[in-house]
Amino acid sequence: MERLSNLLNFTFQLSESIHISVKTILVLIIAFIVTSFLLKLARKLINKRLEEEDKGKFKSIFSFLKYFVYLLVIIIALESSGIQVSVLLAGSAALLVGLGLGLQTLFQDIISGVFILLDKTLHVNDIIEIEGKIGRVFEIRLRTTRAETVNGRVIIIPNHKFLTNSLYNWTQNGNQTVEAIDIGVAYGSNVEKVKQLLIEVAQEHSKVLKSKKPDVLFLDFGESALQFKLIFTINDSFSQLKIKSDLRFEIDKKFRENSIQIPFPQRDIHIIENKK
Repeated sequence: MERLSNLLNFTFQLSESIHISVKTILVLIIAFIVTSFLLKLARKLINKRLEEEDKGKFKSIFSFLKYFVYLLVIIIALESSGIQVSVLLAGSAALLVGLGLGLQTLFQDIISGVFILLDKTLHVNDIIEIEGKIGRVFEIRLRTTRAETVNGRVIIIPNHKFLTNSLYNWTQNGNQTVEAIDIGVAYGSNVEKVKQLLIEVAQEHSKVLKSKKPDVLFLDFGESALQFKLIFTINDSFSQLKIKSDLRFEIDKKFRENSIQIPFPQRDIHIIENKK
């Protein structure tokens, strides 16, 4: 028994003012095991009460809070074992300041990630536009959000960008979005025929919603063309570039069949000869 007591009280001298015993190390290990068990139990109990959509968000937030719990357990265990944590912190104050400055952006990303998960400004499968980049969100992590672009590339966006930059969420109010194509036709064209052909093109496309009738606006008498805008509704915003491309091909085809010209800017150049 005396041997066990001596073993438990055996002390590792780390410095003149800091020392740690075997008993303290054992207390820390036991505290970690108990805390880990309680955290897993709490996570299971809370997960049962959450909807499927919120489980992934809770997992990210829980993993963030878990580190604070472990840190708190370490401080309590050390203090209860007679080690003054304040002395340790005072001795490493300069290191902690430098570390804090270096990790400033990291913590900013993490806090932003918590806000995103809690206020539900962003969901998986949302189509977003930020800093001129468009992508479909497929994963929201605590520090970063990942989105896939139209050409299959992955954008990794630090979460603090969502708080410091303007974010366009194309699908925040649902999957349906209103899109438009600008078209110019030559002066003298039959404008009613132009409107009819544009509406036909939109209605014939399989991905343009039939429930919302396409419309055509006569925008202006342009410098070189009569300017129109074809407005239509789709429910797959991620494919809007491909849909618009299909419509432009079909517009060009129908205009050719009906002798409607799409003009290009023209300039008359007058050359004045200076006769001496």
